[in-house]
Amino acid sequence: MTPISLIQSTAETLMDKAAIEIPDDYLTGLKKAAEVEDGDLSSFVLQAMLENYEAAKEDRRAMCGDTGCPRWYVKMGNEAQVEGGPCALETALRRATANATNGVPLRPNRVHPLWRTDHDNNVGINAPEIEFAFEPEGAWIDLTTVHKGGLFGTDYRMLFPSDGLEGIRRFYLDTLIAFGKRGLACQPAIIGIGLGGSKDTCMVLGKRAACLRTVGDRNPDPKIAAMEEEFIELGNSIGMGAMGFVGKSMVIDCHIEVGYCHTGGMQMSMHAFCLSSRRACARIHADGRVEYRTDPQWFTPYLRRETVEWEGLSVAAE
Repeated sequence: MTPISLIQSTAETLMDKAAIEIPDDYLTGLKKAAEVEDGDLSSFVLQAMLENYEAAKEDRRAMCGDTGCPRWYVKMGNEAQVEGGPCALETALRRATANATNGVPLRPNRVHPLWRTDHDNNVGINAPEIEFAFEPEGAWIDLTTVHKGGLFGTDYRMLFPSDGLEGIRRFYLDTLIAFGKRGLACQPAIIGIGLGGSKDTCMVLGKRAACLRTVGDRNPDPKIAAMEEEFIELGNSIGMGAMGFVGKSMVIDCHIEVGYCHTGGMQMSMHAFCLSSRRACARIHADGRVEYRTDPQWFTPYLRRETVEWEGLSVAAE
């Protein structure tokens, strides 16, 4: 049984890592973008951000002044047991969020939408978000924290089957241009696209695609993988670069996730992670070992299963 104190201490370490240490996969992608970028202002922004990341790690300070809205993704093997149960686990993550807000420190962004009540700790009603998933094998617990910007960089449109791939491309380009021209996202970024599902599922899939997959990862469906590759090139062909300035480095990577939807619709959501892609993960084993990593390994074959029953083995199994 996993002690609740270990979950909380691991979560607090993850909050520190996510705010300060940019994941290697994203850093590599950003450096590649900087090598080919020839727009003056875009090149300046990219170089400044790369220098900022080094300074943040050296000084142990948050890499961006706006540390976004911390959120949690929890995945559990089917045999995992938590001291105090799932409610205790949620409480530990709320405590870790509050402690890290004052300890890292993080900017306390969370307020009540009407009364603007601020507890100065990023904790409140339905905050932070905690999402759960499960795998058929193992007694481990995976914790992933993502510090996602909470204002812009997201859009949704109800498309229809007749819109086809051309409709998807059009919405994708319209949204990227709007993000750049109106300052609605911090580019370049990992772009996540959700296709299908109900409206809420579509939004969740797109956000997870942006935040929980690494640069260079491809959807196992070859046709969707080809779309991801096409959309990277397409997004970098619109004449915009870092922060919407003239350039050619708007998209570091594009990830697409799908969900079965109503036969009459084809929902689509788009999410830009941000120029400081903040995520950190850890696996807590049943014997108390903790392994830190930057790849959430969220989208396993089990998570993408189509059938009623599951007969395969999870890649996340211990």
